[in-house]
Amino acid sequence: MDNSDVISKRGDVFCKGPLLHTVQMSKIFEDSKTFVDMKMRHPPQKILDKFENLMLKTLSSPTDQQVKQFVVDNFEKSEVEFANWHPKDWKENPGFLKNINNNEYREFACALHELWKDLGRKISKKAEEEIDCSSLIWVPNPIIVPGGRFREFYYWDTYWIIRGLLISEMFETTKGMLNNFLHIVDQYGYIPNGGRIYYLGRSQPPTLIPSFKVYMDVVNDLDYLRQSINLLEKEFDFWMTKRTKLIKLGDKEYTLATYGNCSQGPRPESYAEDVGSISTLEGDEAKSSFYSEIKAACESGMDFTSRWFVSNGTNKGSLRNIKTTSIIPVDLNAILYSNAVTLYEFNKQLQNFERADYYRGISERWLEAVEAVLWHEDVGVWLDFDLENGVRRDYFYASNLTPLWAGCYSRDADSKVVEMALNYLHRNDILNYPGGVPQSLEPTGEQWDFPNAWPPSQHILIFGLRRTQNPRAQTMAEELAKKWLNTNYQAYLKTHHMAEKYDASLVGHSGGGGEYRVQFGFGWTNGVVLDILVNFFSDM
Repeated sequence: MDNSDVISKRGDVFCKGPLLHTVQMSKIFEDSKTFVDMKMRHPPQKILDKFENLMLKTLSSPTDQQVKQFVVDNFEKSEVEFANWHPKDWKENPGFLKNINNNEYREFACALHELWKDLGRKISKKAEEEIDCSSLIWVPNPIIVPGGRFREFYYWDTYWIIRGLLISEMFETTKGMLNNFLHIVDQYGYIPNGGRIYYLGRSQPPTLIPSFKVYMDVVNDLDYLRQSINLLEKEFDFWMTKRTKLIKLGDKEYTLATYGNCSQGPRPESYAEDVGSISTLEGDEAKSSFYSEIKAACESGMDFTSRWFVSNGTNKGSLRNIKTTSIIPVDLNAILYSNAVTLYEFNKQLQNFERADYYRGISERWLEAVEAVLWHEDVGVWLDFDLENGVRRDYFYASNLTPLWAGCYSRDADSKVVEMALNYLHRNDILNYPGGVPQSLEPTGEQWDFPNAWPPSQHILIFGLRRTQNPRAQTMAEELAKKWLNTNYQAYLKTHHMAEKYDASLVGHSGGGGEYRVQFGFGWTNGVVLDILVNFFSDM
């Protein structure tokens, strides 16, 4: 459906070039994403010709009003790209509801189950036929979107959405979304950040294989696994070949991964913001580097946070100090370890024993590297590593605990590692926040910093602790699950919305900060809460 020529033409409208620059820098929209999500009324070349005429007529200096009129005349709102879609596999009373033992929480779960219908999207037939006039990446099946300004699929969001869909027994919808991702891997070799062409060049945390695994855990469809295994391996190979770096520690070398990007220029969906950020930078190289680093931060899914700031070997500074590609992140490498283990298990199930041995070897080497580079016994936790300064990043981030969730630690040291991680959480007073675990303890104003608490991080921490089977960890997981459910529930009672993030310092308040207003919907929030309800508040 997509091809490089078509993407190149519409990319000249939505991804780069003077038209994009003129519209976005006029700031005729409050949100830069609004324009790049619009649909062209004419083929791309005609739009570009009409824009050239506007620039000739105005001596390359159109007024904001003229730019606005040009957009009104030549573009439509993004809503026209989607047809109404009701998931066929949605049913009134899925089995999990009757097992929730608290009446109020059961009603809450009913409301969340109902939201899947609101978040369902299907590319309209007309939009499919005119895909060259849109920034959408075409996919063959309907999707569940995050919500709010996020009207297309997002890579890592989909993992938690799928967990919720499986609880709601929406197996057909889940398989369709997995097939969308497999289609995209087949076409591009990886899964982009989201379902728009301006997201090409960067991905998000690699959760296709975990998503496939949770589906397989429920349906156990070996034929489907057999059909899909090559594309699952292809996506894993993208991270192994395009995102790895060599780290020297003493006389040993280790391979681990960083987040990255392979596109040029400002982010189209945040164009004016990025151009504003480089206003104090001198030289094309510095500006180009900033654009690449900020897109790499978007690939992390955590855009933005002090976690990616590198200033004199610290995490202080601002977006201008962003050096994402210089940081070996705990979460990415733990997830990749888990992916290698899952590919080993999948190939073993399929009796592809040679491939199974291959992935077992990768997982063993990866675990050795994670333990050598990222685990710090004196701190009792895993820490990101700063390649530029050759130092560990000894700051609290919820992502530091991802190896518990991914099982990325030696079973020989299981008991000791878990106890040390628990002590680390206590030392940082993590249980003292009433609204959940803050993403960081740095009050920078960025949305992935204090006081914001995010659903994926809560899920990774809660279910990571639960997975360990350590009694203290089980107790902490239950306490954090109660806290997170309560803040979501109290917020819902007040607003009748689910937010993308919450304030850890308050109960029932949505989060803030960052480049856009807090969004409601919200796909991964719903999935995480349903998973908590079923696992902690249900008679299973």
